[in-house]
Amino acid sequence: MAADSINKVIADSNISKGAISVCVKDLKTGKTVFNLNEDKPVNPASTQKLVTSAAALYALGEDYKFKTSLYKSTNNDLYLKLGADPYLSSKDLETLFSAAKAKNILEPKMIYIDDYILDSVNWGEGWQWDDDLNPLMPKFGSYNLDRNLLKIIVAPTASGSPANVYPEVFYPITFMNLVTTGKENNITISHNSNIAPNMLQIEGTVHSLTNRIIPVNNMKRYFRLRLENSISESKMAYYGKIAEKKLPDKNVYLIKSIEHPVTDAIKDILQKSDNMMAETLFKVAGGKYVNNTGSIDSAINMFNDFCSKYGLKPEEIKIVDGSGVSKNNLMTADFMTDFLVVESKLPNFELYKDSMAYPGIGTLTNRMLYFKDNLKAKTGTLTDVSAIAGYIKTQRGQEYAFDIMINDPKSKPADKKMLEEYILRSIFANY
Repeated sequence: MAADSINKVIADSNISKGAISVCVKDLKTGKTVFNLNEDKPVNPASTQKLVTSAAALYALGEDYKFKTSLYKSTNNDLYLKLGADPYLSSKDLETLFSAAKAKNILEPKMIYIDDYILDSVNWGEGWQWDDDLNPLMPKFGSYNLDRNLLKIIVAPTASGSPANVYPEVFYPITFMNLVTTGKENNITISHNSNIAPNMLQIEGTVHSLTNRIIPVNNMKRYFRLRLENSISESKMAYYGKIAEKKLPDKNVYLIKSIEHPVTDAIKDILQKSDNMMAETLFKVAGGKYVNNTGSIDSAINMFNDFCSKYGLKPEEIKIVDGSGVSKNNLMTADFMTDFLVVESKLPNFELYKDSMAYPGIGTLTNRMLYFKDNLKAKTGTLTDVSAIAGYIKTQRGQEYAFDIMINDPKSKPADKKMLEEYILRSIFANY
């Protein structure tokens, strides 16, 4: 029997059977063809992005664009309406204010920022406080800019002397510089809270000009500094304050907008597992759902409504963020595969499926090459957790939704990933 082959693979893995959750469903009928601990709630890691991004895409629509717009009022005030665009760059801000200059707007009375699209909570529930220097986990929110990352330059000097350390663009940040010029590049950055809560300690050796990327610790401050640069570059005569204020409903006209399609974000989320984009998308969709400021609560309500509409049971799982970064998230393999079957019947399925990673691409760049174009999936990795979920087409031409989640502190990450591949090979060969 086909199930016996999977059971043998699991038995031979030396990973406890109780730590493994597997569910495989026929994509046409929704019928379960294999399961193991399928009703056990466990941490899904980044495979959770499969469900949060799909619900968000449904709420926003395939034609949705993240939009940042500059307006002028009849009172000669400028309003910068933010769209929480995860692709927005400092160059984009310069483009907006250059457009204002081109329209001879040189001396505005006031400049306001409309930041009401998202709330001010910039990190997810249960995210690790000691991981805030991880460039894969930047803060996110209305003030998304330059991926919310800061480049730190480390430049060698004379041999044995302290290196020069500075941010690529001006940003107030304090370093305890313990880097010396040596024979190799070996640099680490950490907090030094014993001296000052906001001080970063950078240590090691540097041989050639190098850099390190860290998350911006204050998105609003970083955004305003880049905004002030853009105003200055446009030769606009403005020396007043920049305040927050909602864009009026009337007596304003559009100067210019910067737009980026949601479809690009879906691909970056599902192929590259971009956490900042996943969180932003989820909360933006929540905001549209309530026609108000986006928050994690509105996003979860949006998600629950999507599930209920298609007969799924969100009460069987727990979602606290959009990316799967939090260890507080809980998923069952049964729910995930039910969700994937439902999604396969929706109009945006091809976009959704084609946005996933596949052998040789995205998070599967060096994995699952055996399956060629027969596998579309989302991977997930956290400490003690490895997971993969998606769609597989077998040698017999049958298509299945699958979910494999391994929550096991005793096995190595490589062993977990190897077991995932062997389970999928068994599905591919025997179903």
